[in-house]
Amino acid sequence: MATNITWHDGLTRQERNQARGQKGYTIWFTGLSASGKSTVATALEQHLLHLGLAAYRLDGDNVRFGLNKDLGFSEKDRNENIRRIAEVAKLFADSSTVAITSFISPYRADRQLARELHTQAGQAGNDALEFIEVYVDIPIEVAEQRDPKGLYKKARAGEIKEFTGISAPYEAPLEAEITIRTHENTIEECVAQIVEYLKSKNLLPATSV
Repeated sequence: MATNITWHDGLTRQERNQARGQKGYTIWFTGLSASGKSTVATALEQHLLHLGLAAYRLDGDNVRFGLNKDLGFSEKDRNENIRRIAEVAKLFADSSTVAITSFISPYRADRQLARELHTQAGQAGNDALEFIEVYVDIPIEVAEQRDPKGLYKKARAGEIKEFTGISAPYEAPLEAEITIRTHENTIEECVAQIVEYLKSKNLLPATSV
């Protein structure tokens, strides 16, 4: 761990929010592979951008091409994968941007750590950052039927080790802010459900509601 470092205060979050005309927060999608996380997250990002908000999607696969390309899929590496992206999402949210993350993030403890990082950001005169967990809840049978990347088939054949839902656990959220079911609702309906929640929490600018 680095020791010769000092935290440097700059603009307050309130100053950034006022200058940009919006609050930053994190919308954290979690769910099985092929549950529809990335599809809904992309549609939500597009919707928020059309409303005039600064929003950016952090995708599980995409991040592993760069920031987390040194990590595998062991439990330890999965923990570190989520820790890093939670820190990045917090920085985006602190910059008055809506961070949208789309990761399996199978372990409750890792998602709780991500939430606590946002809560702890309420220091030095700043309020805590909003962390909104979106559970994409579908039966594993549906995810296997979709299997657009062929990952479940490979996992069943033993070609992929420690695959979530097959040979590694997925711990479903116990108290997610939002639960969506992409096998029962359209992408548009799922986005609308999330937007309604954001409206109820006054997280959308009045001009965009």
